[in-house]
Amino acid sequence: MTAQDPYPKLTAAEHAQVAWAVARMAKRCVAGENVDRADLERKVDRILDNARKREAK
Repeated sequence: MTAQDPYPKLTAAEHAQVAWAVARMAKRCVAGENVDRADLERKVDRILDNARKREAK
C-alpha cells in the first residue's frame, strides 16, 4: 500500500505564487508573534485546492 502525495503537481506560476506567499509569511513571522498571517495561509490553501481540482480533471 503506497501513500498518496498530499500535494498536487503545481505549474511554474503556482510554484512562484506559493513561494512568494511563504516568503511574505516568513517576513511577518520576523515582525512578531502577534502579526496575523491567516490571509496568506488561505491564499496558499486556495492555490493548492485549485491545483487539486485541475489535476482531477
